Amino acid sequence: MSPRHIPNLITLGRILLVYPVVELLLERRFDWALGLFVAAGLSDAVDGFLAKYFHWQSRLGSYLDPLADKLLLVSCYATLSWLGLIPLWLTALVILRDLVIFGGAVAYYLLLRPFEGHPLLISKLNTLLQLLLVFTVLVQQGFFPLPEILVELLTLLVSLSTLVSGAQYVYIWGNSYWRETHGSH
Repeated sequence: MSPRHIPNLITLGRILLVYPVVELLLERRFDWALGLFVAAGLSDAVDGFLAKYFHWQSRLGSYLDPLADKLLLVSCYATLSWLGLIPLWLTALVILRDLVIFGGAVAYYLLLRPFEGHPLLISKLNTLLQLLLVFTVLVQQGFFPLPEILVELLTLLVSLSTLVSGAQYVYIWGNSYWRETHGSH
């Protein structure tokens, strides 16, 4: 095994953490779930650093890394909604945004070509806010009460950034498709 495979192995480890995180959430062992959630986040930072610093990026890694992030976040949102700790409508919105982006990427690929895009700043902010909301809910449930307004504010910010980032992707890809198929007038 070559050292250049280390980032992908770390990412696979992060994918394997999804099941125990969900299981711990369902058992209401929020402290342990938080520990694994933070470990997954740290592993994301480590594999990203290794891939960039040592130039160990790979096509597989470019697919696995966002997949691992989405699996963990969507699983946490779905489970926390099931437990009544995050509104179901917010989880539906988060999943719908991801489906719209994925569907748009597939449609663009099938109709034109692979889309060479990079994550938008608002999308990165959205992911950060989604992570913060899960983190806050887990701290609140597993360790000590936090002001309820904090969860409400994060819920509002996640919903707004989810809507805006989803709309931006639709606009950018739609505009790009229009220019490609109708000329850039």
